[in-house]
This record gives sequence, C-alpha cells and structure tokens, in this order.
Amino acid sequence: MDAATILAELFGPLRFATRDGFARAANLRDVGRLAQSVVRRAGEAGADPCALERIQAAASAFDAAGPSSKEAPTRALLAALGAAVRLPDDLAAVIGGKPPAESAREARPTPGRAPMPNAEAQSVPRAAGQLPPKAAPAREAQTKAPRAASLPLPGMERAHEAGPSTRRKASAPGRRKAPAVEAPEPESIGRSRIPVPAFAAGIDTPVEEVHGVGPQLAASLAKKGISNFAQVLYNLPRAWQDRRRVATIRELAPGAKGLTRGEVLECREIYNPRSRKRMLRVVLGDPTGRLALTFFHYWPSTARRFQQGKRFFAWGEVKLFGGQKQIVHPELEEEEPDAAGAGRIVPVYRGMDELGQGRYRGIVERVLEEALERIPEILPEALRRARGLVGEAEALRALHLPPADANVEALAAGVSPWHRRLAYEEFLLLSIGLALKARGIQVEPGHRFDTSPARVEEALSVLPFKPTGAQRRAIEAIAADMAQPSPMNRLLQGDVGSGKTAVALVACLLAIKDGRQAALMVPTELLAEQHHRGIGKLLEGTGIEIALLATGRGQKALSAARERVASGSARLAIGTHALFSEGSTFRELGLVVIDEQHRFGVEQRADLISKGVRPDVLVMTATPIPRTLALVLHGELGQTVIDELPPGRTPVVTKVVGAKGREKVWTAIEAQLAQGRQAYVVYPLIEESERSDLEDATRGLATLRERFPGRRLDLVHGRMKAEERDVVMSAFRAGEVDLLVSTTVVEVGVDVPNASAMVIEHAERFGLSQLHQLRGRVGRGAAKSFCFLVDHGGEGRSRSRLDVMERTTDGFAIAEADLEIRGPGEFLGTRQAGVTELAFGDLARDARLLEQAREDAFALVRSDPDLSRPEHRLLEKEVFARFATRMSLAQVG
Repeated sequence: MDAATILAELFGPLRFATRDGFARAANLRDVGRLAQSVVRRAGEAGADPCALERIQAAASAFDAAGPSSKEAPTRALLAALGAAVRLPDDLAAVIGGKPPAESAREARPTPGRAPMPNAEAQSVPRAAGQLPPKAAPAREAQTKAPRAASLPLPGMERAHEAGPSTRRKASAPGRRKAPAVEAPEPESIGRSRIPVPAFAAGIDTPVEEVHGVGPQLAASLAKKGISNFAQVLYNLPRAWQDRRRVATIRELAPGAKGLTRGEVLECREIYNPRSRKRMLRVVLGDPTGRLALTFFHYWPSTARRFQQGKRFFAWGEVKLFGGQKQIVHPELEEEEPDAAGAGRIVPVYRGMDELGQGRYRGIVERVLEEALERIPEILPEALRRARGLVGEAEALRALHLPPADANVEALAAGVSPWHRRLAYEEFLLLSIGLALKARGIQVEPGHRFDTSPARVEEALSVLPFKPTGAQRRAIEAIAADMAQPSPMNRLLQGDVGSGKTAVALVACLLAIKDGRQAALMVPTELLAEQHHRGIGKLLEGTGIEIALLATGRGQKALSAARERVASGSARLAIGTHALFSEGSTFRELGLVVIDEQHRFGVEQRADLISKGVRPDVLVMTATPIPRTLALVLHGELGQTVIDELPPGRTPVVTKVVGAKGREKVWTAIEAQLAQGRQAYVVYPLIEESERSDLEDATRGLATLRERFPGRRLDLVHGRMKAEERDVVMSAFRAGEVDLLVSTTVVEVGVDVPNASAMVIEHAERFGLSQLHQLRGRVGRGAAKSFCFLVDHGGEGRSRSRLDVMERTTDGFAIAEADLEIRGPGEFLGTRQAGVTELAFGDLARDARLLEQAREDAFALVRSDPDLSRPEHRLLEKEVFARFATRMSLAQVG
C-alpha cells in the first residue's frame, strides 16, 4: 500500500470534523492515536518524514484543544495533511476558507418546518418500524458531549429524526441534488471492512431485496460496506442498551440514560426571540413526577403525535434544566396494549446513527428471518461439544437480538457465549493456517547440520564468558532444530541485554563449521557495524572471514564485500537491507539470523531466505512479545525465551518527569558525570521541524553545551555518514565523550557499560516497548543507572502510560501493558505477520480461548494433515480463502 493511500485514512475523520461548520469536531476523539498509526505506516511506505512529523504534531494539537476551539486545529491538521498528499476537493475547500462541500450543498431545514421530500423519497415504500426522513440535529446538542448511538424499541420512532446525511432541500425542477458526502462516526474510525467469512459468501442476496430498502438507502448502506445479506449478518452491534426495566420518572437519574413511560400532560411550541428559533416541549407525567421532552428540530407532524392522554415510552439521557428533569431528542414508542419493546436489550450499530438505528435494525431483523438458516456450521460437532460452543447461527441471532435473560455486561465486554463462539472460530482458523504452514516447513527438505555435543562446545569456546542457564537452553533448542532434516524456523525472544547475540553467534558457527555460510541481518547500520567489530574480535585467529554489507560504507566497499560473500570466502555476512538486495548472492547459505525481526517486512525476510536452498531460519527480538501475540504472529515457529540476565547487569531506576522539572534531571546527570560516568540524551527529531513543537537533537546539543560547560558533548543520528558515526561512537565507547546527544539510532545494539544515565525527551511520543529498548542502553555495567522520561504531554493518558515504565523493568510485563493500551491492531498486519487483523477475538481478553483454539488446531492437522475428512472440508476452504497467500509469505517467520 502506498503512502498516499495510507494517509487518505485521515480524510474520513476530518470530513466528520468539518461538518456543520466544525460543530462535530468536538465529538472526534483520539485523533493523535489514529495519526500515530497512519504516520508510522506512511513512513514505512516512504513518505516525507518532515511532513509526517507536522501531521502528528497537528493531530496532537487537535486532541489538546478544548471542545469549543476545534476549528483552528482542524484546519491546521488539514493543511499539514495537504502538504503530504492531495486533498479531496471538499477538504481542500475547507483550508481555502470556504465552508465544507457538504455544507454548501445541503441546506439546514428551517426549525419547526419539514423540508420538502424529493420524488425519490416519496417513491420508496416504508417498512414497519422504518423511520421517515430526518431533520437536522440541534447545534446545541452537538457542541456538548457526544451522544451515544442508540436504537429505538420495536416500532419506536426518534421524534427528532436527526441525521445530516438525510437532510434535503427543495430542488428546482429538473435540478438533481448532489449526493451527500459520507463520513464515519468517531467510533468507526479506522475500522476494517465487515469480516464476512468465505463460507457465508453464498448468502449474497442484495440488500435491496429487503422490503423498504430502495436505491437511495441501498447506496447509503453500500458506503458502509453493506451490500448483501451476509454483510448484514456479520455487521455485529458495537453496543447493547438494557431497556428491560422501565423506571418511574422519580427513579430517573440525571446524567444517566434511562427508560420510562408517562402520559402526555402538555405539548407546546416555544419561540425564542433572541435566537429566532422554535422548539417543541412535551411534558410527560406519571404518579411520581413530570419529565420534559425537548425537540430543537422537528417536523410539523411531530407535535400532532403528542395528544393529551396518550402514553409513551421515552428513552435517552436525563438532564436537569431549571430544576426539572428533561430528555433532549428522546427515542419514543407509543404505548399500546401489546407493546413488548420496553422489555428488551437493544443493539446499537456502528455508523448507523445517520441512517437511523431503528431503520437499520428493521433491516437486520428481516435478514435474520430470511437468511440466518442458510448460514452453514463450519465447526465440527465434536469440537463444539468439547469446548461448549454454541452454533454459528445461534451466535449471530443472539448478538443481533439478545434473549431477554442475556447478561448485558457480558455483551458489552465481549465475553458472552456468542462472542466466545465467533472469537474461537477466528482463532481456530488462524491456528489451522499456522499449523499447516508449520507442517509445510517440516516436510520441506533442508540441511541436517552436525550439532553434536563436541561441535557445540567448539562453537561455545569462542565466547569470552560462561553462558547463562537460559542461554544454554536456547542453544540446545536451536542445535536440536538444526540437526533435523527439515529446516529450522525458530523465534528467540530475550529482554534487553539477555545475550541473544551470543546465542546467534553460536548458531552461526554451527552452520559455518558444517561447511555452510551464515547471514545476520540487523535493522540499522550502526548495529551492523558494532556486530562486525565485536564478532570480528571474537573470531580472530579462527580463520573465519566476516563481510559487512552496508550501503553507508560506500559502493566500493559494498561491492568488495559482496564479491567475498558470492565466492564463499566470507563465511559470515552481517548487514542491513543490502543483504537481501539483488546485488547480493551467496555460495551456500545455510542459516539466516534476523535480529529485531519486526523491523523487516515479510517480503524482505523472504528475499533474504531465497538466497539459499531453504536455509534454517532464526528470528530474534529484544522487543518482548506477549504470549498471545506471539501465538498469532509466530504460531508456526518454535519459540524460545531467554528469561535470565547475565551477571553484573544492574536494574535501571526510571523516573517520569514533567518538562518543567527538567532542571532537576540535569542536576542528576551532572552528578553522574562527576562520578566519571557517561550519559545519553535522546530526542525524537534530528533537527528543528517546521510547525512542530518537538525538541530536536541539533538544538538540544547547543542548549546542553551551555548547560554543561566544560563537558565533552557530541551528536549522533541516522543521517550521518557511517565514518562520522564511527568516530563519534568510538569516542563515546572510549570515554572521550561525556554526554552523547542522539536520536533513536541508539535504540538497539549500543553497548557502553560506563553509560549510567539516559534522558528521553518527549517520552510520551514513544511506544512503551521502544522506551524499554532505549532504556536498555544503560545499566549494562555494575554502576547504579537511571533513565529519566521527560513528559511534555502533562497529566492524563500519556502520564499513566509512562507510569508503567516506572513500575517495572520486565520487558514482558511492559509488552503486556503495551498490548492492553494500544490494542492488538497496531501489532498486526502483513508487514509484521502476514495475517489479517482480528475481527472478533481480543488477544488481551481471550488469551485462554486462543490457547485452546491453537491446541485444537494443531491436533486437528496432526490427525487430518490435508483436512480431507468431510467434517473438515469447510474449515479447509475457509483457511485457504483467508490465508493461502499471506501464509505463504509469512512462512519466512
């Protein structure tokens, strides 16, 4: 996916923010978080880093602005986005000072008067329970807290019938109205398409076949990804409202939503001469009190509904106004002798407020009646019984129409029996794909290495220290894999400083001593240079030649290294992307080691592995992966964890400090330098970026030189030439630099035991795992070490997130917290995993369910390797429909 396509994901939220003269901008939440994900992926796709920094800064400024001051930040974010990608005409018009295109096309209806419906609207038959066209929601309501989506009871109509996409104005004869611009609601931002399984693809009856769905409504649904019955069935509710209990008016609690019923006592229009607007006020009463229903926008026919003596159910958020309880724009149902709607749990659907929740629910009920019985059961009966799972059709029906005794809290938390069924199915299919992939790797011919105890001890002899017990266990597991005729495919996890590189070196020596070449691919040239230097010293006198393939060394040096690797004289190749480029070939590649594997795309890993005849593969990460995530990302790999740090490592004391308390940090750094120690100061940017308030390393160096006169400071960053970086890093390692100012180029691999302190500016902008990696650069010696996280975000979510770093130095605990905070979506994707994002399962919530599904999947593939049994045929088709292409890519680990 190209950078422009990725950045275009921000268009929908910004359209939403610009509607109604920016009135809806206050309803938009977590734009900075969305922008962070988009910017990261766009950067990986080659977008301009400076432009991306401006987008991220503008998104953060949007979140920080108050509800009533969102217009300027919205325009600024649009301008930043427009500098990186061409904006659609409607959004470009906004920063040109014009109103949004939609506002120019669609006139707001006059308060108290219904707009004239167009001919198409008149021709569409309306089904029972379907809502008529809506009037615009009140501006007054929009500027307050966002109104939660809600769904009427059966037969209930929303009296205000609000929705910008359905506003209409009278059209001149022969004049066609432009279609409304579609925008997602805040909760739908970033949501993937409706996850219809392949086995339900045959239920493709067009949604127009539902009675009451005409061309206009069908087009609106299509914009939301709903064109057929299967998509209706698998578009699950995002929330459920408990309307089983009818409260008396006295029991209604201000500030909460509630359902009550009462008799119409009065109904009158009120004219406000100051605003020149009318509103409709209805008063309901019961023996316990009175409740006002207020409508700022309504149809003339609305008032005629509220005849004195009629009784209504009313649902909505209760507020106090002038000491009286009121609900603004309630959802209503007229009470009838056989009315049963008040005793139900009502589903709420994502993105359907503008169409009308009740209108959409009517569609869902009709589709359930007509198509649910055609949904096949994909899980074998024996498996469902063993795990206590309900059927597919039962799960879908209950989620759309929960039974009266359902647990609303379980529904809301996604842990109902019906959620559990769909999540298990999703995990099972994914795990079957991984099991099939693992089986394919196992049966593929590879090289059987000599990993006898004598050969392992010979490889271990090059290490200048005794391996820890955890390192020994990892080496034994790797040696056992390499001794097999099928290729090794193993994931080695280890916290920062746990000694993964030593284990990888032993694996490389086992391959080299058996006559093969080994390749070690790392994410940065700085790390490649360090490994080349460090491993080179360890292998002095062994006769093993090492080649460094790094573009920063110049074309002449790169060409010479490639020639040595191609001829076979160089037995170990260390490098970055140059290893898998077209110009690099190997004579007899037997082992591929990929360090910090998440930094490389699936295709890049595949390119390197293709340089040999199915070499063994060892992928490593110092970014701990929670077990559940590891099962999803690398479920087909053997997995080893180094859970023990070498002796001499000292825990790092971490402190989160506000920007205003920075002087205390510099005092602490001065104390460390006075003891002969060294320190790092890490910045998010290399140099000052236009329209960004982030600190940068270049200006930081100048400021710190003034703050630490007489101290030796230097700068290192990723844009420096390799020779320049070498000079700086060599001086730092030699103790000739007291304070190293850097960007995240020092995140991995830099080992300076005398460095005992680190300051990370704008720590709120980094992920927890990245902060943990950076922190791992200190505490590598015996001295007590410190890491100061400077938080420019102030109190709130960023501070609570950073507090995790203060509480623990356990990388796996931090990864678990990161998973819970960020969610699994940011961890998944073809780039990292080659698998799809989960639609029903949640890795933090459903850990046990995932492990059960994985256990069942691998047992199933062992018993039926080709999935040829009749009860497995649907599973086989579904797995290959979902994962055939991606799993073949992900086969590289």
